[in-house]
Amino acid sequence: MSTEEDSRLKAERIRKLKSLQEEGVNPYPYFFSRTHKAAQLQKIYEHLESGVETQDVVSVCGRVMNERNTWMFVDLFDDSGKIQLFCHKDNLSPEDLKRLRLCDKGDFIGATGAIRRTKQGELSVKVTSYEILTKSLQPLPDSWQGFTDVEARYRHRYVDMIINPAVRETFRKRSLIIKAIREFLDNKDFFEIETPVLQVEAGGADARPFTTHHNTLDMNLYLRIATELHLKRLIVGGFERVYEIGRVFRNEGISTRHNPEFTMLELYAAYGDYNELMNFTEEMLIAAASTVCDGTDILYGDKEINLARPWKRIRMVDAISSMTGIDFNSLNYEEAKKAANKLGVDTKELNSRGYVINEVFETLVEPTLWHPTFIIDYPVEVSPLTKAHRENPGEVERFELFVAGRELANGYSELNDPEDQRRRLEQQVQKKAAGDLEAMPMDQDFLLALEYGMPPAMGLGVGIDRLVMFLTNSQSIRDVIAFPTMRPIGESSN
Repeated sequence: MSTEEDSRLKAERIRKLKSLQEEGVNPYPYFFSRTHKAAQLQKIYEHLESGVETQDVVSVCGRVMNERNTWMFVDLFDDSGKIQLFCHKDNLSPEDLKRLRLCDKGDFIGATGAIRRTKQGELSVKVTSYEILTKSLQPLPDSWQGFTDVEARYRHRYVDMIINPAVRETFRKRSLIIKAIREFLDNKDFFEIETPVLQVEAGGADARPFTTHHNTLDMNLYLRIATELHLKRLIVGGFERVYEIGRVFRNEGISTRHNPEFTMLELYAAYGDYNELMNFTEEMLIAAASTVCDGTDILYGDKEINLARPWKRIRMVDAISSMTGIDFNSLNYEEAKKAANKLGVDTKELNSRGYVINEVFETLVEPTLWHPTFIIDYPVEVSPLTKAHRENPGEVERFELFVAGRELANGYSELNDPEDQRRRLEQQVQKKAAGDLEAMPMDQDFLLALEYGMPPAMGLGVGIDRLVMFLTNSQSIRDVIAFPTMRPIGESSN
């Protein structure tokens, strides 16, 4: 639809608005007393036969999405579904019918009348009175052709939700998934505690933070990139099981898997390790999936993902060996670089054996992990907050969960030795000084907290947006974030 046509249609709607106002109608009243939602009526009267009219009087309200026979039949939608309105001259005055024709698709109305089922089988309200609740001034896209411009759908999500019911269903399922996770953790005696979004040091992950400035204190602050370090402080403080589901912010690229702000679940539990945590993760995510999926076989794209437990567990070096035939565990740094280069993996910016191994895994193995798989025992260099492996030198007790070739969760036995943690963070500071903008800062207060003593603990992070993607068969993270980050209209990318 052209801009000129939009303007013409908007002008026509404004004319109708003024006509209603001139007749003494307030097209923006304060409330409406509804007795039932559409889905309730469909359920209550599901056995009502065609052609039968009841004496039951109901009041419904919602958005007009279609009309037929010059407003005799109106399709009214609320957030539960559709109910048809039957607006006939035998039941409404000529003035009522005239005002009804000043309505448009997209307007909100409330209506009262008896329940009947038409001869064609459509459950309807035989309207005896109605009220205009909101006059819509913007024309809606054609509901038959749909709202298909992807850029416009993300930018004007509210219109997307009006025209495409499947979009609303995705966000309904997102809410159910998060609710299920909260209920699961609450039933496991976890406490949900909020941690600061504005932080003096943005730590807990390898990511570049957003910077802001506090005027009164005259100091720079950072939007959090993770909740980890503050949740661990709570473990130090005496809580044994804590979690937070909240927004985190990373100043990184935008893709089908990345948005600058996204939702993370992080949880920490005293006295557990990464072995216990893998079992816990399976149980929790299966519980979340059961709220929106039928069974353990789900469809993602055009391929099935089998969520049945137990999920596969394999060491990182073994996964690489299985894929390439090369045992990187037996290679030193120079040998590992040479082997990686032969495999087509770029190692120019990698200054340790552990980073080379991790890059080979991410490049060659990660995209192949379709069914849920725990990759365990990561190189120590890429895991600065993780406890050293109790058996394998140079590795840590960490896992990442992969589904459909993408990381979904990250967990480990938490590092609680303050001296070891200080050495790890000092290495991160050296990386940052060398130009790595994603390296972690030195958080002295966190180190002080560890010196007061943190019990053995397990910690887990789950990307809620990616989890919702898998469980709703959504191919882009923007499909599961209600209002994804967008460049303003007309602003150049240069």
